[in-house]
Amino acid sequence: MSPEEFRRFGHEVVDWIAGYLARPEDYPVLAQVEPGQLRSQLPTSPPERGQPMSEILEDFERFVVPAVTHWNHPSFFAYFATSASAPGILGEMLSAAFDAKAMLWRTSPASTELEEVALDWLRQLMGLPAEFGGVIYDTASVATMHAVAAAREALNLHVREDGMSGRADLPLLRLYASEQAHSSVEKSLIALGLGQRSLVKVPADASFRMDAAALKHLIEEDRRAGMLPFCVVATVGTTSTTSIDPVPAIADVCEREGLWLHVDAAYAGSAAVVPELRRVLEGCERADSLVTNPHKWLFTPFDLSALYSRRLDVLRRAFALTPEYLRTPEQDAVRNGSDYGVQLGRRFRSLKLWMILRYFGHEGLAALIREHCRLARLFAGWVEASPDWELLAPVPLSVVCFRARPSVEGETDGARAARLDALNERLMTAVNATGEIFLSHTKLHGAFTLRLAVGNIRTNESHVRRAWELLNEKLSDISNEG
Repeated sequence: MSPEEFRRFGHEVVDWIAGYLARPEDYPVLAQVEPGQLRSQLPTSPPERGQPMSEILEDFERFVVPAVTHWNHPSFFAYFATSASAPGILGEMLSAAFDAKAMLWRTSPASTELEEVALDWLRQLMGLPAEFGGVIYDTASVATMHAVAAAREALNLHVREDGMSGRADLPLLRLYASEQAHSSVEKSLIALGLGQRSLVKVPADASFRMDAAALKHLIEEDRRAGMLPFCVVATVGTTSTTSIDPVPAIADVCEREGLWLHVDAAYAGSAAVVPELRRVLEGCERADSLVTNPHKWLFTPFDLSALYSRRLDVLRRAFALTPEYLRTPEQDAVRNGSDYGVQLGRRFRSLKLWMILRYFGHEGLAALIREHCRLARLFAGWVEASPDWELLAPVPLSVVCFRARPSVEGETDGARAARLDALNERLMTAVNATGEIFLSHTKLHGAFTLRLAVGNIRTNESHVRRAWELLNEKLSDISNEG
């Protein structure tokens, strides 16, 4: 493609993106397609000859866009609502243009050093201690896996050299996490060869927070049984309810037992950017490692996950491996990103984060997160004020867990539970089918629970109010149908 042609189509693409970001509500938030629909519309084999970019862009809009679920839609309230900000998108474009493979300092000095700068800025905004160094990965799942690998390496069991299979000298290693913890913790154990037997799910209290007393008891039981406790994963902002584990009490247990403490703050870590919400990370300064995702609540295009640790030397010890063809004269004086994980080549992810932090500043980011929490509290207030709805979990941040609960006289408890589960699942399906909003669900104490997650940079009160109106409209429709 010639520079002139690239410039022409580049302007066309940027214009399309600008229009898309200006009018995301022109699209149904949840893709209104059937499984296999897009695939059936496209040729089954690649073209023999190159095709004009104009035709490719036409087919992009004709076939691809209708099959997109629009995470940038302000009424995307499912999972953890996220969004890409304009400065982040521009940073992503520039990163793609450089196409750097930041495996060594010399293969991309800018990527290596900007990563250190951007992560240190974010560390300061979150109020984490200066001894916390950072590494960028793609997702929290991968960051957590590396943290667990570092925790295992800290045991000095020579797993790096000798592995784990075929060794009679290794007891069963045990990792402890709340029953509300993210599935990535269990997947990390699978990927690292520790197995699901290594996971101990600690009971949660009525507010869905890890029970620190139960944690202490489970560790003591395992030690008596000859097992080897080595790591605890605390969660700040669980996926289902955004509950916050009692990290100070958990840190007390870890320090007394000599265990690595990893904190999963993938969602809620960003909240600490807001001065009055910094309390969410109370006790995290005592953790060995912590992960947070700027691509969740700091308006960074997916993907960018930040792992912080006061013991990056242990992480490096677990993974550093330098073949002759990667040796460089300056390697002992610089940081090489490939030393801190499985991946060799690494994308220039720090550029978009650096641009976002500069563009919004501390005040701008805090104002956006603060507003999202206000909108969640507003919605929760509507739920609490209505006799047909109820909250099923506290609302510490920007996610509301709730359900419809219209009453039926003379109903047994079992019949009521089954009826409400079916009703709320049907309700969620109905509102999602409109294309106006998108909700997801979880189960709390066995009950089908709706979740409304506020986190999109373009969401305002009108979108939250429309979600409430639509939920009540559909509830009325279903009730009238009998």
